[in-house]
Amino acid sequence: MTDAEWKALWKEEETQARIRGWDFSHIRGRFEEEHDLPWDYRGLVREYLREDMDLLDCDTGGGEFLRSLGHPAERTAATEGWPPNVKLCREVLPPLGIDFRECADPAAIPFPDGSFDIILNRHGAFDPGELFRLLRPGGVFLTEQVGEDNERDLVERVLPGTPKPFPHRNLREQREAFEKAGFRIFRGEEAFRPIFFYDVGAFVWFARVIEWEFPGFSVDRCFDRLLALQEDIGRSGKIQGTIHRYLILAQK
Repeated sequence: MTDAEWKALWKEEETQARIRGWDFSHIRGRFEEEHDLPWDYRGLVREYLREDMDLLDCDTGGGEFLRSLGHPAERTAATEGWPPNVKLCREVLPPLGIDFRECADPAAIPFPDGSFDIILNRHGAFDPGELFRLLRPGGVFLTEQVGEDNERDLVERVLPGTPKPFPHRNLREQREAFEKAGFRIFRGEEAFRPIFFYDVGAFVWFARVIEWEFPGFSVDRCFDRLLALQEDIGRSGKIQGTIHRYLILAQK
């Protein structure tokens, strides 16, 4: 293909770069990540969650993971702050009997003290002191988080010199913050694993959707660098980067 043909193809992906909830089905089979983490987040939730527990899922996205747990609705609550996902949550969660509340401030979650036995948060914002307030004595908080160095190698390839969007998101500093808030850490792990894109169009779609990691990314701005990524595809059949994840299981 000519450069002009590549550009037209990638700009089409750019126009389709939108997401509802946390749905990456547009690039399913065209990228791969989180297939080899050293822990099983869902399995850990299942290990600690009992039917008689009051559960809160903070920054629930579109509620996809929460709904998949099948927890009794009368004991289930959720928050979300990103406006498109707030709209989706209001459409799908209250009709199921789930207590949904809009919240964009992780330090001011609109529930009374000691409301929950377990709080979950996967890839969302949190405040250890606020979580401590919301949990009952003996309650647990379980989170899998995106670390500060997530996909930094890919960001540098298309937007060199871009500052980290979320510094201090690493296991060491977050463990200290939870301990300072009064938690006991049951489990803390950190992992760096590969992420693969099997065509540049999938990367373009991803970079536009994950705009906080790739601020200002566009096909026009980064075209020459995208051509270099296409050379990777020609050599090895993939573009490879590195994800950063960490896990914390803490008890009040």
